[in-house]
Amino acid sequence: MPRKALTTAAAALSLALLPGCVSVEAGDPFADVDLQRQDYILAAVVSPARPAEDTARDAARKPAEIVAFSGLRRGDTVAEIAPGGGYYTRILSQVVGPEGRVYAILTADRANRPGGRDAIDAIAEQYGNVEVVVVDSYAGMSLPRPVDLVWTTENYHDLANGDIAGANRAVFAALKPGGLYFVEDHAAPGTGTDATATLHRIDPEAVRNQVSAAGFALEAESDLLANPADPHTARVFDYEGTTDKFALRFRKPG
Repeated sequence: MPRKALTTAAAALSLALLPGCVSVEAGDPFADVDLQRQDYILAAVVSPARPAEDTARDAARKPAEIVAFSGLRRGDTVAEIAPGGGYYTRILSQVVGPEGRVYAILTADRANRPGGRDAIDAIAEQYGNVEVVVVDSYAGMSLPRPVDLVWTTENYHDLANGDIAGANRAVFAALKPGGLYFVEDHAAPGTGTDATATLHRIDPEAVRNQVSAAGFALEAESDLLANPADPHTARVFDYEGTTDKFALRFRKPG
């Protein structure tokens, strides 16, 4: 992208990152994002290394704003739970930079399927700071070293179908003191966990309660991906519009 276009995009991003996009209990330390951090987040999102099928989803997923909200910084070590096709893995890798590390975490049952880890292995080969970590379960997750941030997008509802208390305790144990836990998922307000297996959605209040029970403090929540037009009654895969999503940032005391 030409320098002028980057500058224009950076200006647009700076407007998007104004603190009006979040709801905070007691002050959000990331509401005023420094300009240098905006630059490297933007550079990761506009990188020509990202495939067209990923960038086509950016308008709906708002990756620059979401990464800024998550609190991720240059040089961080981040664990990404269930990276899927690597939409965010590529962005996280470039945000943390060569001094940082991304652990892309797959369960053994997923990794052992035919072709189950082909996409993420290809990303790890392309991006030298990405390492694939295979675990028996997220509740038994063990990482090579403590991390600054644990990240999961559109997958928490799947974790909730298993030992979610154990998974959240494992996340807590994997983080450094003061580390962050970022959760973004499809919303089904008022349903608790009743829609996790059927609609592939979850009640954000259920997430708040479950993660808080593991010892985390809710630091901020964002309505960046909210869609009031979503009736919350359709399966995520069947809904023709953009689903209503929530984003939550928790902190481990330290």
